[in-house]
Amino acid sequence: MDVPDWAAKACSSMEEPEDPYLSRSCSMTEELLMEEQLRRKLKFFFMNPCEKFRARGRKPWKLCIQILKIALVTIQLVLFGLSNEMVVTFKEENTVAFKHLFLKDYKDAREDTYAVYRQEDVYNHITFTIQRYLELRDISVGNHAYDKGTKGVSGMTVCKKFYKQGGIFPGNDTFDIDPKIKEECFTIKPMTPINDPALQEKFWNMTLDFYRLVTVEIKFKLKAINVQTIRHHELPDCYDFTVTITFDNKAHSGQIKITLDNDVGIQECREWHISGSSEKNTHYLMIFDSIIILTSIGSLSLCLRSVVKGIHLQREYVTYVQQRYSKPVPWSDQMEFVNGWYILIIVSDILSIVGSVLKMEIQAKSLTSYDVCSILLGTSTMLVWLGVIRYLGFFRKYNILILTLRAALPNVMRFCCCVAMIYLGYCFCGWIVLGPYHTKFRSLNMVSECLFSLMNGDDMYTTFSIMQQKSFLVWLFSRIYLYTFISLFIYMVLSLFIALITDTYDTIKSYQKDGFPESELHSFVSECKDLPTSGAYREYEDVSGICCCTR
Repeated sequence: MDVPDWAAKACSSMEEPEDPYLSRSCSMTEELLMEEQLRRKLKFFFMNPCEKFRARGRKPWKLCIQILKIALVTIQLVLFGLSNEMVVTFKEENTVAFKHLFLKDYKDAREDTYAVYRQEDVYNHITFTIQRYLELRDISVGNHAYDKGTKGVSGMTVCKKFYKQGGIFPGNDTFDIDPKIKEECFTIKPMTPINDPALQEKFWNMTLDFYRLVTVEIKFKLKAINVQTIRHHELPDCYDFTVTITFDNKAHSGQIKITLDNDVGIQECREWHISGSSEKNTHYLMIFDSIIILTSIGSLSLCLRSVVKGIHLQREYVTYVQQRYSKPVPWSDQMEFVNGWYILIIVSDILSIVGSVLKMEIQAKSLTSYDVCSILLGTSTMLVWLGVIRYLGFFRKYNILILTLRAALPNVMRFCCCVAMIYLGYCFCGWIVLGPYHTKFRSLNMVSECLFSLMNGDDMYTTFSIMQQKSFLVWLFSRIYLYTFISLFIYMVLSLFIALITDTYDTIKSYQKDGFPESELHSFVSECKDLPTSGAYREYEDVSGICCCTR
């Protein structure tokens, strides 16, 4: 209830009333004034930016900064994505080039089944790789060069790993194996003549006992410079390629698989000079990143200020309710003061600041953590765009999605926990039973991906058709397994999941027509009838300015 102005002025003009009745009346008047002031502060706290502007003329700085930050971080992400795309493309194209250069008769379509089956072919492939390495400068169309180590030019290392002792006699069903692995290696210097006697002696003295051979590994390092970045106003990167060619005979199945792995390292070039404006453009990009860091710091400061003020107001409200009504405040009402959108923006600002610093270090060629920087900038941009939904939620026609997600989230999480138990059960069962007979059930990760695809109606016929029929019992089990999983998850689990969302959506729509149920907090606040344009909120404007800790 409102306190009459004459009563408030009368009590404030008296120092110590002698009349006990008047003293009690003044005490009640002060309590009502404090209660009305608290209601007005709470109502102002829960206003949207437009209402706060009408109430106190407070400009929506957080909204303006968020709109500016969306434009800045999106431009930053696009520029970094184009730069990262060139890096990834350069890596992949070099890997493909190395496969065609150093693997005999390699074809792109044979990548998954590239293997040899005869002893002669193994020797021919090793000889081919060594010869191509020594002739690299004459045959490669790229700007590849041999790696120069600290003690001169490093070379190619050829190593074979084999069991220390082994005797295998399949005809007699007997074997004698010492599983200890031994390794023998020799090194070939670059630009060594092909007909060099020392090279012939090293290679031909390397006898491959295939019955106890485990792997043959050929490793060498090459260097290259990605000069295409100059056209995009970036300093070129210097690349170190560590190429490893492995002849895998671990299974001793009659098939030796050949794989080429390219481990890439990026570092700053030692000496460089670029004519024109490329270096200036690099400085402009670093200035742009600095502006983004300053903008994120400003957004972070404003959001932290709002969070701290909300916590202070929460304590004030909890203390008042406990003293006035002698009852605790529900946890749901206390969480109303902690704005989850501000937490989301704070996280995005921190990620943006760290990611921008890494990006500047990458542009200065001090770091090469493209993956870490991509994760930070990508997550930050995603959260920034999600944060804008908060401001759309202030409009009645746009907040239906936010309200539905917020109301349905607890039920959806509980439902997903129950469904996860069934899903994991099917994953373990499919892996152990169908794994030996079905390519999509070889590992737990593959099983999970296959079942998730089936749940969404994808790749059903293929999953059924490629099941091997070597064991009729397992084949029959696979049919029961797949039919029950598809029926359970598509017809029941997904239907119940959609029903949870639909029921929540219908409830929110009915609330929008008939009114939302009020909590104790909102019932307390609703008793304040002052409009934003009444001018009453200016009387209690925080005199502390920007600092939210001064009270």
